[in-house]
Amino acid sequence: MFKTTIAGAVLALLPAASIAQVTLTAETTSPGSTPHYIDTTLAAILDAEGVAAMQITEGATLTNSVQAVAEGQLDMAPAPLILPFLLSRGVGPYSAVGAERGAELAGNLRALFFSAPSAQLFGHYDSGAIQGLGDIEGKRIYNGPPRGAALTTGRAAIQLLSGLQDGEGYEGVQSPWPDTVSTITGGAVDGWTLPEGLPSGRQIAIAAAGATTLYDMPSELLESELGQQILAAPGNAPYSIPVDEYRAAYAGNDITIVTDDDTFDTFALAFAQIVPATMDEKLAYEITKAYLAGQERFETGSPRGPYLFLSFGDIDGPSQGVCGAVTVKLHAGAVRAYEEAGHTIADCVKP
Repeated sequence: MFKTTIAGAVLALLPAASIAQVTLTAETTSPGSTPHYIDTTLAAILDAEGVAAMQITEGATLTNSVQAVAEGQLDMAPAPLILPFLLSRGVGPYSAVGAERGAELAGNLRALFFSAPSAQLFGHYDSGAIQGLGDIEGKRIYNGPPRGAALTTGRAAIQLLSGLQDGEGYEGVQSPWPDTVSTITGGAVDGWTLPEGLPSGRQIAIAAAGATTLYDMPSELLESELGQQILAAPGNAPYSIPVDEYRAAYAGNDITIVTDDDTFDTFALAFAQIVPATMDEKLAYEITKAYLAGQERFETGSPRGPYLFLSFGDIDGPSQGVCGAVTVKLHAGAVRAYEEAGHTIADCVKP
């Protein structure tokens, strides 16, 4: 796993007097991913405001990061909301933790803010064995890393699109995140399903090796019983934007976008920026206050900025993927920052 410390690279460019006294340890995903952009942007904002310096380890497995935050070994991480849900029950990647200890650990997690930056899509090369959604059966489909939230949503997407189960109607192929592009461009698979930000550097890199077509989840399928179950599943949130905006984000690349109507509709992988419940209330307040004040920087610092679906306004719960099966609460300091800024916070999100 590739690791590096962001704080040193960022802070080396700044005068010594600007370096905050508080240092936070954090983990995030690989460079080029949306969580990585959010975390590094937050790090720059916190440093500029004198709130804290973030020492960020890149290329982390978020399954491990969530547990590390819950155990108090790490100060911050982006968490796909399905992971705190699984931890609270001691199942899936946390089966070795057990239900009792898992529930205890999940209770140690708090959120500073929420996002839904990665929406599920399906893609294939135009020159390959798949020429449409009806061609998935019997094919090799990349559906995520070897374990974790993305693999769960990848399998759900293929089941919704084709009715097939991994290992039964098609062969699911997994590899670590850093190997995703090479796995796909190397011809090891016929198609792929991934949660992607907009625009996705990964999809642009894949299309550089040949023309591709990307699909949303057809409205008829999303409105089906299975589609509604997936939308309401722990860790998911609805995602819909005008298809013209989606196409514009990939203008100049050899990527065709196919939808059944004038919107790109699918389900997003909902995230929370998690910290330990024991984080100092004033520090959590200052971090969240700086985050809210930095909205313009988040939205303009990258082409994907306008499509991060970060929680800069009112928080009702379901729109952020919480208050149902997932019960991650905001930190008390974050609640204070939101309410001070004039935003409404649902009671079900308050600690």
